[in-house]
Amino acid sequence: MRRKFHKGGGSINMTPMIDVVFQMIIFFVCTVQLEKEAINEAIKIPDAPHAPAVAQERDPRTITIEMDKRGKISIARTPLTVTRLKSILKKTVADYGVRGPSIPILIRADSATKHLEVRRVMDACTSAGLYKIAIVAVKDSVQDSEGQKSEGQRSKVGGKG
Repeated sequence: MRRKFHKGGGSINMTPMIDVVFQMIIFFVCTVQLEKEAINEAIKIPDAPHAPAVAQERDPRTITIEMDKRGKISIARTPLTVTRLKSILKKTVADYGVRGPSIPILIRADSATKHLEVRRVMDACTSAGLYKIAIVAVKDSVQDSEGQKSEGQRSKVGGKG
């Protein structure tokens, strides 16, 4: 006995797949926009032309701590005190368990921030048990035709780990 095969007529409904693709595009566009808004552009990153550039691998667990020229601390534009920062970092380390101490910390301090203020943040990180601390600096700064400095390659300078 032979089976009957039908030719043609078979089609796949592409509408659900297209809907999913558009949803993913919208999700990623919104995510990128939120990440951009989390960074305070008013902070002027210091130059470090002689520092070695560090690989730009981005760990999704990275915590970026920002400090303005007055020494005010913030994470994702949320103002924090040193005490509050310590408690957040300790809770984060506890939540990640064994992998907690390896969470990378990036400190984006304004070039006018006093080192004492930056040191307080570094001490808060180490007291929470974090050891991968880096300070963000600009490796190359280029002067445009108007004499204004623009940021070139960003690098992580100093730090522990």
